[in-house]
Amino acid sequence: MTTKLTLSVNKATIQKAKMYARKTGRSLSELVQSHLERLIQENKDNAGISPRLKKIAGSAKLPKDFDDKKELRAYFEKKHL
Repeated sequence: MTTKLTLSVNKATIQKAKMYARKTGRSLSELVQSHLERLIQENKDNAGISPRLKKIAGSAKLPKDFDDKKELRAYFEKKHL
């Protein structure tokens, strides 16, 4: 089921987005929907990551079993011992 949504977006951005949508054979609605779905999925994927690591999210891909507390502890032990 689809529902109408009203957004306020800069006119130049809308024009560029419409041109991009046309070039890629999609509608502007499809672009917005896919972007929102991607944001939601990324949020779900990052739910178990500490706030420190979330700040640098996207700069490195971490394995799903990555233990940031263990790695941070190991870093400080190596640095200070």
